[in-house]
Amino acid sequence: MVPRNLLVELFVEELPPKSLHKLGTYFAESLLNSLKSQNLTMPDAVMTAYATPRRLAVHITHVLGQAPDQAVTTKLMPVSVGLDEEGRATPALVKKLSSLGVEAFVVSQLTRAMEGKSETLFLERVVSGIVLVDGLQQAMDEAIAQLPIPKVMTYQLTDGWENVNFVRPAHGLIALHGAEVVPVSVLGLTAGNMTQGHRFEASNHPIVIREADSYSQQLETEGAVIASFAERRIRISNQLSTAAAKENLQLILDEALLDEVTALVEHPNVLIGKFPSEFLEVPQECLILTMKANQKYFPLLDRDGKLANTFLMVANICPADTHFVIEGNERVVRSRLADAKFFFDQDRKHTLASRIPGLNKVVYHHQLGTQGLRIEYVRTLAREIGQILGGNILAEQAEQAARLAKTDLLTDMVGEFPELQGIMGRYYAQHEGLSDTIAYAIEDHYKPRFAGDLLPRNLVGVCVALADKLETLINLFAIGQLPTGDKDPFALRRHALGVIRILIEKDLPLELNRLMERAIEILQDERIADQWVQQTVAEMPFADTEEKTHQKHTRHTISAEVSGQLADFIYDRLAVNLREQGYSAQEVDAVLALYPQHLNDILKRLAAIRAFIALPEAASLAAANKRVSNILKKSSAIINPQVEVELLQVPAERALYQALIELKDKVDEAFQQKDYTVALQILAALKAPVDTFFDHVMVNTDDDRLRNNRLALLKKLQQVMNRVADISRLAS
Repeated sequence: MVPRNLLVELFVEELPPKSLHKLGTYFAESLLNSLKSQNLTMPDAVMTAYATPRRLAVHITHVLGQAPDQAVTTKLMPVSVGLDEEGRATPALVKKLSSLGVEAFVVSQLTRAMEGKSETLFLERVVSGIVLVDGLQQAMDEAIAQLPIPKVMTYQLTDGWENVNFVRPAHGLIALHGAEVVPVSVLGLTAGNMTQGHRFEASNHPIVIREADSYSQQLETEGAVIASFAERRIRISNQLSTAAAKENLQLILDEALLDEVTALVEHPNVLIGKFPSEFLEVPQECLILTMKANQKYFPLLDRDGKLANTFLMVANICPADTHFVIEGNERVVRSRLADAKFFFDQDRKHTLASRIPGLNKVVYHHQLGTQGLRIEYVRTLAREIGQILGGNILAEQAEQAARLAKTDLLTDMVGEFPELQGIMGRYYAQHEGLSDTIAYAIEDHYKPRFAGDLLPRNLVGVCVALADKLETLINLFAIGQLPTGDKDPFALRRHALGVIRILIEKDLPLELNRLMERAIEILQDERIADQWVQQTVAEMPFADTEEKTHQKHTRHTISAEVSGQLADFIYDRLAVNLREQGYSAQEVDAVLALYPQHLNDILKRLAAIRAFIALPEAASLAAANKRVSNILKKSSAIINPQVEVELLQVPAERALYQALIELKDKVDEAFQQKDYTVALQILAALKAPVDTFFDHVMVNTDDDRLRNNRLALLKKLQQVMNRVADISRLAS
């Protein structure tokens, strides 16, 4: 049978724009895979997916009208069960054959073969290939049932009785094999060859698709619809670039916005609009977010990177006179920007400090209290971190920034656009005359907000960011809100990675365990909570007894188990991050096995490990170290690495001890200077004495004193070798 190309289109009401690309891709791939599994496609079949706001479609080349016949061998049952003593079919065999649609008279045609220790009956037959109408029906049913629909709609069919569930009501179905209609049915629709084009610009209503291969061309010429999502996206991108260049401005290209706009239009037409320059007094982040989020416009920047009062819109119509379209959009954007300007002007009438009491009414978490109490802990921790990193001045600045860091949550602008939290705090701080150091710290304490984001730009922001993230991690772990699988509602993985990146990339000399221990001490300090309650109640004009009671909040006990869980969580995130940077799992495992407390040394240790692995002695030393670790683990006694020299009887153990004495100081000196590469390279001199030791010394001797002394020697060897990393983890 000669293969022909297949077209399937499901015509629906407007699909969710943020899901359109995914839905279109899944629909097309699902149909192709199902047809392939039924042998209805040739090996060189090619799929083209189409998706517009009102249709999901796919074009597949080289589709057969019927799958080839197949020789099938079916295992039936042992001969002893299927045949009686006279060789006739037993009831069990008859029933089995019947279930396969085969009459019992084929018994003489069954084949026998040994399977294990028993002789078994097999049915060999040629099965006719499935015809396209049946195969496509099955493929359509599966694709629609498994489509990743964000939210299903239930609607009535035209008969008024039957209900159907789908992402949006479906109104048309095309299934063409070449020029021939394949009579499949889904969602109460029977396939035909007609579809609809653009609501206003199509030249034909309806459009009769001549054959599968003319689909996209007919939709564009007769229906004013560009069926391909990818092609529409490219056209929009090119038109945007051309329009921006025409205005001598830079395009702010947002990939997610480009995808969304592509999913909103069928026949894109980029137009240029303007808004009054007086709105440029509002922070450009507000204007950009307003235009992108609410209107799906593309803002433009001048050569200095500042927002221009020109923007680009993507229309879904191409009128000869675009004046009315542009004017209508400009009128809408003026209204939106006027709202933003109003919020900005109103917010500046109140200082950030005046908003602090209002945080006492903002619930942070129902088990953890309000943002007001939380800030008391964060500012205390931020001050301590600042004291360590820079003394009194940095400590005071960190505390001030922490007190104001969350106040912009109470502003109208952030209430309208939560994405601007921190950013608006910085603008309002600068408006009040606070230093840029404090203002930028208010904005930056949320950073990094996502993978690859910038870090806080000054040490004040670093202190507040660390305090904020540690408080979040510790308290949410304490109440059992740990991430599970792909669920992480409080973004704790992002917070942990933020702590890691700040400590490493800012090269901070902070010990992770000590930092966490101090944070936990502060979070459990009841004096902070009591002082906050007294201050809060004093500020309440009508604080009755009941409301005073509500202000008291009992902190959760943070156990050692919680602390351990969080430490493991942070090191797990660190391991994932390092592997993503290109380090091998073995390298990462060797370094992190020691739980190094100064994370800013991690990259130096990894570089040293890579240099060590290149040494010819590395494999032998790693294997010896693994052997040492195994011996020490099996010992039930507590091993003191203090070696009694007079008990070293065998020359090989005396030689190893002497080598350790000679190398230890050099290793320690290099380690103290953080020259980890040298510290590991020094270990190469241990290869010969270590190999000789294991060749000539019996560690687990019957003499307790000798055995314990040799274990002590091995413990000392392990300590010297594993200063930088656990070398045993490098053994294959």
